[in-house]
Amino acid sequence: MTATGTDQATGSPPPSGLPVGDLLASGPVTSGDEVPRRVLAVGAHPDDVEFGCGATLARWAAHGCHLDLLVLTDGSKGTWDPDADPAALAAARTSECDAAAAVLAGSSSASVAHLGAVDGELEDSLAARAEVCRVVRAVRPDVVLVHDPWRRYRLHPDHRVAGFLTLGAVVAARDPHFFPDQGLAPHRPSRLYLYEPDLPNHVEDASGYIDAKVDALWCHASQHRSTMGVETDGDPVDDDAARSSFAAKVTAQLASHGALAGLASGEAFHRIDAV
Repeated sequence: MTATGTDQATGSPPPSGLPVGDLLASGPVTSGDEVPRRVLAVGAHPDDVEFGCGATLARWAAHGCHLDLLVLTDGSKGTWDPDADPAALAAARTSECDAAAAVLAGSSSASVAHLGAVDGELEDSLAARAEVCRVVRAVRPDVVLVHDPWRRYRLHPDHRVAGFLTLGAVVAARDPHFFPDQGLAPHRPSRLYLYEPDLPNHVEDASGYIDAKVDALWCHASQHRSTMGVETDGDPVDDDAARSSFAAKVTAQLASHGALAGLASGEAFHRIDAV
């Protein structure tokens, strides 16, 4: 809080403390939070975490943060090939997740859990909320990262639902009267980062970790054509030109995010401190 009584995270007046919530207002974009001890990054699909916050996770891991990743769907529809076997694709994408997490973690540690919902059919049901709540209570992260469910004009339903489902689970996890049968102590993360933000108010510096983000994404070989737009006559994994072209796209996007906070490269979020 500054001497003028303005919250630096949002540029808004200090919160009233009333449960109805305070007005959101655009304002200064902050950067440079302390590295958390442990984080839970949640994605609707097997590559979403890497796209949304891969560089941030890699930087935090390099400074000793433990990474926990939770993938909510099986990714079984992530291809344009009508003859693809959904079960085989889901199995391949699980292996890709493990490889990508290892890249992000580097010399630190990471674990990957899967909710297992069918791709395109994720629901914010009470049962699903309980399962995500269980993960939050078991992992006990300082920070939770997930899709911003309020991003305007978002088409994919899984991305919207993933955000609402996870935020609902965070609320449940902090309250002892939600799902007491789990036998796990309540847990309240210190802050939330919504990636793909509709209203960015925070940027994490990606400088030095662009390659880690690209390398982690490149582990998702099943998505080179359908998601990453990589076109090649051979195997994209072995095509240096295809990889360089994709890396250039990622680098350009990180530069645009970083510019919000005067950084050469960054990942933008909507940060929520009142969890």
